[in-house]
Amino acid sequence: MIADLWKWFWRPSARYGWGGIFIVGGVAGIVFWGGFNTFMEYTNTLSFCISCHEMRDNVYREYTKTIHYTNRTGVRVICSDCHVPKEWTPKLIRKIRATNELFHKIIGSIDTPEKFEAQRLEMAERVWRSMEANDSQECRNCHSFEAMDFKKQQRRPREKHPEAMREGKTCIDCHKGVAHSLPEDYEKD
Repeated sequence: MIADLWKWFWRPSARYGWGGIFIVGGVAGIVFWGGFNTFMEYTNTLSFCISCHEMRDNVYREYTKTIHYTNRTGVRVICSDCHVPKEWTPKLIRKIRATNELFHKIIGSIDTPEKFEAQRLEMAERVWRSMEANDSQECRNCHSFEAMDFKKQQRRPREKHPEAMREGKTCIDCHKGVAHSLPEDYEKD
């Protein structure tokens, strides 16, 4: 039985044996998957994120003046750390949603500083909604209430962090504008 199955598997069908077809298909699948994942990771690099002038000339310049860019510990957070989930499926969903950003790049929606500023609140609110929806997961990849030593914090966070923890607040509830300038027309609660 097994010998017959083995012979059938390698016996040529019209031109090729099924075994050869499966091997070639498997190798092609592995190459495609490897290339796809490599490209996905490349799109998470800082150099890729700032390769368009809209990001380089606007939000990147703001970011370089924040603690996420330069700090006493030398740990640098890059765009994808805050804007792209680490888990594969949510990452793929985020990349698919990013095609909308490519569309707006092509049509020039934010290609000047004036157009960028006119759209800043809408873009920021979209990011804030996403972060609220996933409980600021990208922030929590590095920060957690449980790991904070409140006694070592300055007065305001020492008071606010335990309160936020008790109330189930998420990071973005209080930390809008932590890495980028707040939109001019943003009204704080």
